[in-house]
Amino acid sequence: MYIWQQHNWPCFEWNESILRPTLDAIRLLQGRVLGRTDAAFEQADLDVEMDALIQNAIRTSEIEGERLDVGSVRSSVARHLGLEQAGFSTRTTPESEALIELLLQATHHPDEPISYPQLCFWQSLLFVKGPGVLGKVRVGELRGDHPMQVVSGRIDRPTVHFEAPPRDFLQAELDAFITWFNHPPEGLDSLVRAGIAHLWLITLHPFDDGNGRVTRAVTDKALAQAERQSVRFYSLSAAIMARREAYYAHLESAQKGGLDITPWLSWFLESLKEALEQALLRIDRVLSKTTFWQRHATTVLNERQIRVLNRLLDTAGGEFEQGINARKYQALAKVSKATATRDMAELVAKGCLYKLPGGGRSTRYTVLLG
Repeated sequence: MYIWQQHNWPCFEWNESILRPTLDAIRLLQGRVLGRTDAAFEQADLDVEMDALIQNAIRTSEIEGERLDVGSVRSSVARHLGLEQAGFSTRTTPESEALIELLLQATHHPDEPISYPQLCFWQSLLFVKGPGVLGKVRVGELRGDHPMQVVSGRIDRPTVHFEAPPRDFLQAELDAFITWFNHPPEGLDSLVRAGIAHLWLITLHPFDDGNGRVTRAVTDKALAQAERQSVRFYSLSAAIMARREAYYAHLESAQKGGLDITPWLSWFLESLKEALEQALLRIDRVLSKTTFWQRHATTVLNERQIRVLNRLLDTAGGEFEQGINARKYQALAKVSKATATRDMAELVAKGCLYKLPGGGRSTRYTVLLG
């Protein structure tokens, strides 16, 4: 029996005393994040928002196994936020433009209610190039009459993890969700509401495809409403992506369980707490990046040097945690080995990079922040 087949569905139950310590920790972290950004000057504030939006777009797609072009996403975010920055490519893709539009629509007007047409429109933004290679995805409308199952494994011997409510019930179920979301019960904790909304909508699985990304956009809207702030300084999708297997395992357990969803809410809130903790680290990094470019405002650099420096600053502690070598610079800048070596030598001489311990072919460099 799936959760939506329970007699009192969707009358969820939970033990708030179990959730309370995490809820209190989250609200403390929310205050620290907002305090850190309030203390920053306006440009740094925009840079932090841009960084979080880039993370959200990339990670919400990665959760579904799709990889977006990072440069195109960055360009789309800069364009939508009105940030024209040196070293950023102006090249965008229809996919990156549409996804950023979806994420901003979900959060920049948090007080606006959601609606059935809006959810359908958000789903359509994920398929700006059409209904997929097989042409089987219904775009901008609810799924068809065939059973909607989440499966894995071999085609001839699939494992069914979950089956969504049948199409006959879907419209009424979705209407009930939208009414609840727009008119939540009095006294319902706003963060608990975000966790319920996530589980409820993903369980309905209203579309042929795009359910996860639309659900996470709705969840971000719920969090924006909880914080009474449209600007997002953290990415829940990044925290979910970091624990992707656990995400699907907890969803499956909740969808196959009863109406007491305390375990799901505990996991959801712990993920939100992790997102905020990571946000504090990323905010410090973004502020360091802003300070770096202020310090080098008059440093003469070519376009590829600026582009590579931005990439290093954007992924500090991640992809380039061990620094960058000439071969990697060559690939990022799309230049010859000789040009890469010359560019990097200039960056060292101008105080933008410094050499890490080691030598020879393993010589690596990292950004000089101090």
